[in-house]
Amino acid sequence: MSSDLPRPVVARFCPSPTGNPHVGMARTALFSWAFARHHGGQFVFRIEDTDTSRDNEESFALLVEVMHWLGLDWDEGPEVGGPHGPYRQSERMDIYADVAERLLDAGFAYKAYDSAEELEERRNAARAAGRPSGYDGLHRDLSVEQIAAYEAQGRQPVIRFKMPERVYTFTDLVRGEITFDSANVQDYVLVRANGQPLYTLTNPTDDAMMGVTHVLRGEDLLSSTPRQIALYEAFAEIGVGGGFTPEFGHLPFVMGEGNRKLSKRDPESNLLDYKPKGFLPEALLNYMALLGWSIAEDRDVFSIPEMVEAFEIGRVNPNPARFDIKKAEAINGSHIRLLPEPELRERLVPYFQAAGLIDAEPSEEQMRTLAAATPLVHERMTLLTEAVDMLRFLFVSDADFSIDEADRAKNLDDAGVQVARAAHEALAEVADWSTDTIESALRSALIEGLGLKPRLAFGPVRVAVTGSRISPPLFESLELLGRDVALARLHAVIGS
Repeated sequence: MSSDLPRPVVARFCPSPTGNPHVGMARTALFSWAFARHHGGQFVFRIEDTDTSRDNEESFALLVEVMHWLGLDWDEGPEVGGPHGPYRQSERMDIYADVAERLLDAGFAYKAYDSAEELEERRNAARAAGRPSGYDGLHRDLSVEQIAAYEAQGRQPVIRFKMPERVYTFTDLVRGEITFDSANVQDYVLVRANGQPLYTLTNPTDDAMMGVTHVLRGEDLLSSTPRQIALYEAFAEIGVGGGFTPEFGHLPFVMGEGNRKLSKRDPESNLLDYKPKGFLPEALLNYMALLGWSIAEDRDVFSIPEMVEAFEIGRVNPNPARFDIKKAEAINGSHIRLLPEPELRERLVPYFQAAGLIDAEPSEEQMRTLAAATPLVHERMTLLTEAVDMLRFLFVSDADFSIDEADRAKNLDDAGVQVARAAHEALAEVADWSTDTIESALRSALIEGLGLKPRLAFGPVRVAVTGSRISPPLFESLELLGRDVALARLHAVIGS
């Protein structure tokens, strides 16, 4: 798909490897990826790991793993490489030092020697006088003598960007035209006194050098946009990057419980939980897309290629989106039902292996059983793990088979045991062990013979042979279980 935009699209995703990947982060990655793919552009994945106190290799590995699981492939970045590497900021420190020096030399930045105590004192005075409490620019134009005096005191300066005095107006891709007065955007720090570059320098530097044309990010970063526009204009003057300013789109917050922003600490925010819970990656992406965007007013379920085809950033709703785990599960169930049965079976294998029900190298018998059982649960799942619970009875050994105690109490009281006895007697006479003959024998013995309603007739049998009142269709389950095992489980109930 080709782009109708002025220059080839380059979008990016640049998380920090701190803690576990979360839903809000992945939604940003998805929208940036879909935007790039929709316009036939490039998608850059890079890592912002300059905060040595918080960043760690485990989190970096998890980020890469999650991106692979979700299927959000990248054209430049870790493992892939590319013409603008390295793609980890910790490996680009010389680049940032050079850019900071060039900004100083060109007069776009300056060294500020204020102590923390001096800054706090002036900020308090500004608040008391009703003025903005940001940096007041006191060290913008220090004389050579003043600089020498501060350095003689051993003060280590920060590097601040010199914000021009003007009004900044830009068209946000999500929110439309936005205006900031620079009076409300004070000179900001690019490099700490210890020489550590801040996000305010590293992120725009990387975007400029990697040719990023469109920046999609959270709305909490909206207020920093005038700073970045001014910095890009300075970059154009000193020859950093391609000489243009990216377009910005600020995505709505994802809200959790209690009308507050979804936090990393909220259980539903942790992306690492979704795979073991039984979510399909394409279903989770589908749901995350709905957190601010829709493919159509009357349609919630769609494939990711369909999303790429339809995705327009201008259709993202700027209002906060609420995360609903029940809806996420429902959409996952819809995607499960869309899978062809052979593919669903393959998707189930790792969950049965994790539960110890299928070997690391599955046997032919195990795979035959799973293939035969998959159609019985295809329409009954919202999560892949539910198949493990519903089909466990087919894979466990006699020694490991157990009956849920709550279900035993409700279904296998004295009356239930009598039903199980009648079922055992009827099934013991069945020679052709097939779904139809099993159903005929049980209906004749329990409904016609004992005069029971189906729920009371089949509930005790279901619990006796599967261990639970929730299972696939009974007659098909009995056929798959096999005559000898089914009769042995009924006999165990009768004798207990």
